[in-house]
Amino acid sequence: MSGTQKKLGARHKARKRAVDLLFEAEARDTHPVDLAADRVALALRDDQVAPVPPYAQTIIRGVAEHLDEIDRTIADHLHEWTLDRLPAVDRAILRLSVWELFHTTDVPPVVAVDEAVELAKQLSTDDSPAFINGVLGQIVTLADQVRAAAAATSARPAAAEGQTPGADSAGADRS
Repeated sequence: MSGTQKKLGARHKARKRAVDLLFEAEARDTHPVDLAADRVALALRDDQVAPVPPYAQTIIRGVAEHLDEIDRTIADHLHEWTLDRLPAVDRAILRLSVWELFHTTDVPPVVAVDEAVELAKQLSTDDSPAFINGVLGQIVTLADQVRAAAAATSARPAAAEGQTPGADSAGADRS
């Protein structure tokens, strides 16, 4: 059962907390970064409030920063659905996963998809895990291209400054 235990690790809990806050921010029509900051402050004052793990804060900032790109990507891969018609929790899960697929170097794509499916099992409808897996199965094919483009873009300023491109992320690359 070590696979199950691993899924309930710190990153999984951070992802779940990020989904909760992304969902709540949308429901309350508030900016998710502001909501997360409020919860961080509240958790420091009140031990009854669940803390917001640093990785959850990273996810929330990343999703907020890239929301238009993420939503466009999801919408382009929905068949006979629109983003607005999806359950809000499914939107939050998909946004988190697409952000991880496109903007992290230390989360293998298979892990991002597996985590999204697991979150859907825990938080959404019976049909959601298969639906989310299907949508992400199409999007995952783009992940390497998007990551490579981002790395090339960030390597240009480093090269101009005399740094070795990718030197800051060498430890994060997966084999």
